[in-house]
Amino acid sequence: MFVLELTYTAPMERVDALLEEHVAWLDEQYAAGVFLASGRKQPRDGGVILAVAESRAAIEKIAAADPFTVAGVCAYRITEFIATKTAPGLADYREQLQA
Repeated sequence: MFVLELTYTAPMERVDALLEEHVAWLDEQYAAGVFLASGRKQPRDGGVILAVAESRAAIEKIAAADPFTVAGVCAYRITEFIATKTAPGLADYREQLQA
């Protein structure tokens, strides 16, 4: 599982101008089963996405296609973690630690 943290690197006017395209990109990733949750950080200086994928490389490729990334208005920090405990609704994403 991955936590994607976006930090805006451009004025909010540039971010807001791309918001519709960014939301369409988010919708594509939800439809593909990659994104589980997303939203704005508070204060609004970026966002957070919870995602699942086969590899970090796959997540990096997806993040690189974000219209925010393409336009250079945000930077991504990607953290991979092993979800050994989850809420019942996320049970399908639980992982086992490897010895």
